[in-house]
Amino acid sequence: MTGQKKVPFVTFLTRVRDDSVQGPNPYRWEERTSDDYFAGKRVILFSLPGAFTPTCSTYQLPNFEDLYEEFKKEGVDAIYCLSVNDAFVMNAWGKSLGLQKVELIPDGSGEFTRKMGMLVAKDNLGFGMRSWRYAALVNDGVVEQWFEEEGFSDNCETDPYGVSSPQNVLHKLKIAA
Repeated sequence: MTGQKKVPFVTFLTRVRDDSVQGPNPYRWEERTSDDYFAGKRVILFSLPGAFTPTCSTYQLPNFEDLYEEFKKEGVDAIYCLSVNDAFVMNAWGKSLGLQKVELIPDGSGEFTRKMGMLVAKDNLGFGMRSWRYAALVNDGVVEQWFEEEGFSDNCETDPYGVSSPQNVLHKLKIAA
């Protein structure tokens, strides 16, 4: 998936902090589209099976956060982590990890993931439909480089991780520069 493959146009339902909202949960709904995230920007998008899951929480997301400045040096404007989880879960996950740099995108219905061709069943783990693990360099909405873990399949018995790791993606960016 390289060349002129464009990311699909979808609307994401996000929750954003709004101090004008009264009560213990000062957040409001905000619709953001693919264009909001990808138009006119060179970004890293990575997707993973689920918030709070071991590999995602221990390695992949924290390492993208830690290497953020290195990606910026390679001309990356933003790094997005997408998961088939709702906005509440994604916000809680980001807060639990103390994220400051990587932005989380909730694909609660899996529409973006399905249109990317990356939706897989994870019923063997009790997850339902989720994203296969991948990363991409996206320039103005067009996929320039693609990093997909091996073994794409429903109910995969393993959780491959390496091709889409931030270390590998950064290495490939530096080689291509």
